[in-house]
Amino acid sequence: MGKGNKSLFMFAMIFLFMLVLAGCGASEQGESASQPTEETTAGQSNTNEEKQTSEDKSVRVIEHAMGTTEIEGTPKRIVTLYQGATDAAVAYGVKPVGVVESWVEKPIYNYLRDDLEGVQVIGLETQPNLEEIYKLKPDLIIASKLRHEDIYEQLSEIAPTVMEESVFEWKDTVRLVGQSLNKQEVGDQLLADWDNRVNDFKEKMGDRLPIEVAITNFRADHARIFYMGYAGKILQELGFTRPEGQTEDIWGVKLTSKESIPDMNADMIFNFNSGTETEQIQQTYEEWTTSPLWKELDAVQNDQVIMVDEVKWNSAGGYITANMMLDDLYEIFELEK
Repeated sequence: MGKGNKSLFMFAMIFLFMLVLAGCGASEQGESASQPTEETTAGQSNTNEEKQTSEDKSVRVIEHAMGTTEIEGTPKRIVTLYQGATDAAVAYGVKPVGVVESWVEKPIYNYLRDDLEGVQVIGLETQPNLEEIYKLKPDLIIASKLRHEDIYEQLSEIAPTVMEESVFEWKDTVRLVGQSLNKQEVGDQLLADWDNRVNDFKEKMGDRLPIEVAITNFRADHARIFYMGYAGKILQELGFTRPEGQTEDIWGVKLTSKESIPDMNADMIFNFNSGTETEQIQQTYEEWTTSPLWKELDAVQNDQVIMVDEVKWNSAGGYITANMMLDDLYEIFELEK
């Protein structure tokens, strides 16, 4: 081979070798790009998991007083249509977008005002405003069969709706709210905390229990005895008993005549007055409690008539007020909390 041909051959071989090296480098870079490191893979996996959590679309079936309701994910915009449900939502740390007007201390009970500041009031518990509820675009409505059975279908057209049977079974409300909000563990803890307080109270009361108690209530034109409504069930759980004739498992009875005063007899009476007609209520209370029949009651003769707060003991009907009512009893019986 001549000198010129030899030089040309060597140049061609070098050029070919460089092309091979370049191809290998590109192949290695391609494999590196398509196979991320373990650290990168873990990071992408975490991001995907977070995205799935934040966009939870799982569907849960909630059983309630009107049947079953499917709820997708975790509701964020809640409307509560009775006082106990509003109380329970706050106990869970949730601020509803809409609530019904309170029975007294209108429009929202004093003990909830800080937690519910700015929340829209959407009518009465007995007559919520469906148009206003619709405008709030809720993703969950919590109602009561006792109050809202007739509008269940209309509410369900607005948003998934669950209903508790009554308005004073506060533990059932706590459970229903927890299931609906996807916060069952929080609800279990709330009820466990309550059980601990009940046990503590009974232990500290010791031999003083049982005590026979009645719950009386005066209104503008009549009086009432509460049996096993909200406060009655709590007192029973705490170890108190009811007088004979007051043990029926109903909320209680209305008394329209002072001749029924003997039905109020008990060793201890817890009384609260209800309504907005202040002067008329006070007049009714004075007329009944100055009656000779009232003065013959055991609790009256033993100076064991205790005036208690209507909101805590009756009208709010929730988890928070159950604890407030228990606080009252610790004070009444001079127990250390």
